[in-house]
Amino acid sequence: MPALRVLSALDAARIQWYHFKAIIVAGMGLFTDAYDLFCIAPVMKMISQIYYHKDSIGTAVLSTSYAIALLGTALGQLLFGYLGDRVGRRRVYGLCLLIMVLSSFGCGFSVCTTRRSCVMASLGFFRFVLGLGIGGDYPLSATIMSEFANKRTRGAFIAAVFSMQGLGILTSSAVTMAVCVAFKNAAAGSEGSTKAAGVETSAPAESDVAWRLILMIGALPAALTYYWRMLMPETARYTALVENNVVQAAKDMQRVMSVSISQVAEDSSSESTHQRQLPSSSSYKLFSRRFLSLHGRDLFAASANWFLVDVVFYTSNLLLSQIFNFSNKPLKSTNVYDSAFEVAKLAAIVAACSTIPGYWFTVYFIDRIGRVKIQIMGFFFMAIVYLVAGIPYSWYWSKHEKTNKGFMVLYGLIFFFSNFGPNTTTFIIPAELFPARFRSTCHGISGAAGKFGAIVGTVGFLWATKHDEAHKEDVFPDVKRVRIAFLILGGVCIAGMFVTYFFTRETMGRSLEENEEDEIGSTSTGSPSANDLLRRQ
Repeated sequence: MPALRVLSALDAARIQWYHFKAIIVAGMGLFTDAYDLFCIAPVMKMISQIYYHKDSIGTAVLSTSYAIALLGTALGQLLFGYLGDRVGRRRVYGLCLLIMVLSSFGCGFSVCTTRRSCVMASLGFFRFVLGLGIGGDYPLSATIMSEFANKRTRGAFIAAVFSMQGLGILTSSAVTMAVCVAFKNAAAGSEGSTKAAGVETSAPAESDVAWRLILMIGALPAALTYYWRMLMPETARYTALVENNVVQAAKDMQRVMSVSISQVAEDSSSESTHQRQLPSSSSYKLFSRRFLSLHGRDLFAASANWFLVDVVFYTSNLLLSQIFNFSNKPLKSTNVYDSAFEVAKLAAIVAACSTIPGYWFTVYFIDRIGRVKIQIMGFFFMAIVYLVAGIPYSWYWSKHEKTNKGFMVLYGLIFFFSNFGPNTTTFIIPAELFPARFRSTCHGISGAAGKFGAIVGTVGFLWATKHDEAHKEDVFPDVKRVRIAFLILGGVCIAGMFVTYFFTRETMGRSLEENEEDEIGSTSTGSPSANDLLRRQ
C-alpha cells in the first residue's frame, strides 16, 4: 500500500532537526496566546487608572473585555479547524499567524486617547480578531505536529509545542516590567510628571503609550516566524490519506526529513492494486450516525475535559491578579506603572516556579506514563490544593506573613499540576484520537468547548466576586465568595477526573492510523487492517 510506507516511515523516523524547527514555528501561536492572556491583566490595571481615574472599571466592561477575546478564540478554533481538514493544514496556517500579527498591532493602535468607551470598543474589536487567529492556531499547530512526529515521541513533541506558552508568559511579564520601569523613570525626570501639589500623579500622559507598546511587542516573535511557517510543506499524512496523493506525500517528506526515497516510495506496479485499500474509502460524514458510533465518545471526552480544565485554568489566572498585592497600598495611592509592574512580577514568579516546570514535566513523562494517567493525576492534585487552600482561606490572609507565603506556594501548585496535567493533555489527546480527515475539525471543536468553559469561569468569577459599592476599594475580593469559588473549582477538578477515567482513551504508543484501522475493520471484517498491511511490508 503506497500510503502506508510513507506513514510507517513517519512513525519510525528518528528525531532530527526538522522536528525541533517545527516545534518553534508551530509554537509561536501558543506563545502569542499566552503573551496576550498574561499581559492583559496588567494592561487593564493601567487602563483603569488612565481612563477611569478614581473609578474602577465596571464588572460589565471588564468581563466583556475578557469574554470577547475568548469568544473570538472559540470561533477561530471552529472555523480554521474545519478549513484545516477541507483545504489543508498548510494553506490556512500562515493566515492564522498573519491575523495574530496584524491584530496585535491593531490592539496597540486602538483609536481615541480621551474617550474611554471608544478605546474599550476599539480594543475589544482587535482582541476579538486576535482571538480568531489564536483559535485557528490551536488545532492546526497540534495537528501538524502530531502528523510530523514519530510514534515514540509524538506526545513529547506536541507537549513541547504547547510549552511555548510558558515562554510567552515569561516574555509578557518581562516586557511589561521593562516598559513600566522605562516609562516610570522617564516620567520621573520630566517636569510635572511626578507630583503635583505634593500628590503623586496616578496616570501621566505617557502611560497611554506604555500599555499600547506592551500589546504590540507580543506580535514581533510571531511575525519573525511567518516566513518559515510559509515554507513548511503540507503534512504527508494529510496529502496521503485525505488528498490521496501518495507521490507528493513522499516528496514532501523527503524534502524536510532525512529519509531515502526507498523508505517512502512504492513501485508503480503495486499502486493501482493497493490504492483501493486506502482508509479514505470510508465515506461517512462528520456527525453522521457512523461518525458518532465510532468517535462520538472520544469527541465528548475531549470536549468535556477541555471545558472543565479551562473553567479552572482561566479562573485561576484571573484570580491571581486579584488575590495578591505585594505593595499593600490602596489603588488610588499607587503609581500606574507600579500596579501593572506588581501584577507582571507575580505572574513571572509563578511562571518560573510552577507553570514552566509543569510544562516540561509533561514533555518528559507524557510518552512514559501516558496521557490519561497524567490527566487524572493533574485533576486530582488540583482538587486537593483547591480544597486545602479554600476551606481555611481567611486564615491564610491573616496578618501573619508566613501564612501568606504558604498560600502562595499552594497556589503555585495549582499551575504546576494544571500544566503537568489536563491543561497540556487536553491539547494533545484530540490531535491523536481522530482520523486524518476529521482531526483538525475535532480538535477545533474540543478547543472551542474549552474556551466556552473559560468564558463561564472568568465571567462567572468576576460577577461572583463583584464588590459592593461600599467596599469597592478593598484590596482583596470578598473572602467568603473567594472561598466558595475555590470549593467550586475543586469540584470541577473532581468532575474532570471522572470524565477522564470513564470516557478518555489512552493514545500513548498508538499510530495515528489506528483510528483509520478502526474504520476499516468496522466496515469490512474481511479486509486487512492498516496494522496488518504495515507488518507485511
